[in-house]
Amino acid sequence: MKELEVKIVNIDPEEIRARMKAIGAVLVKKENQVNKIFDFEDKRLLDKKGYARIRIVDDLLKNRKHCYMTTKKLISQDRFKVMEENEIEISDSAEGENIFRALGLVQYSSIARYRESYRFKSSLIEIDINDRAFFPVPYVEIETGSERELEEIVGLLGYGMEDATSKTIFQLLEEFKAEGGGKACSDM
Repeated sequence: MKELEVKIVNIDPEEIRARMKAIGAVLVKKENQVNKIFDFEDKRLLDKKGYARIRIVDDLLKNRKHCYMTTKKLISQDRFKVMEENEIEISDSAEGENIFRALGLVQYSSIARYRESYRFKSSLIEIDINDRAFFPVPYVEIETGSERELEEIVGLLGYGMEDATSKTIFQLLEEFKAEGGGKACSDM
């Protein structure tokens, strides 16, 4: 499935929650996640801004655990990030990891985050708060199939398209490190 995606970095989660409520967006997910990122040893997927992932989800709304096996591939990254995503729910994260390893992939990182997701029209608006050791500021990610809807949501959140970025979290992290810490994210 192809999706258009942008992030707005260094947001106030309470302000975004209030705006979601004001526009009638529906809370559809509230979860703690562990995202294990896999690639080949030569990083050929990450170098092309793709990856393989095992996601372990603690669903706080339904009090359930879920595991997903996913591949993502960057299609384009102009005004919006366009990704091809293939995902399936699996019953055992260790078995998913074993399949990736059998294909020659190795684990490159494990990222813990809290995610809150809202449905508005045909779009998903997600507040992400990562482990501060990985990425120290919260951001909102908007995923949709419609350019017009994406621009509408950015506006409803109180931002302009100039505040949005199509960069991956890894690209933002590199910029953050290059700028010496907190400054980079607060200036994005």
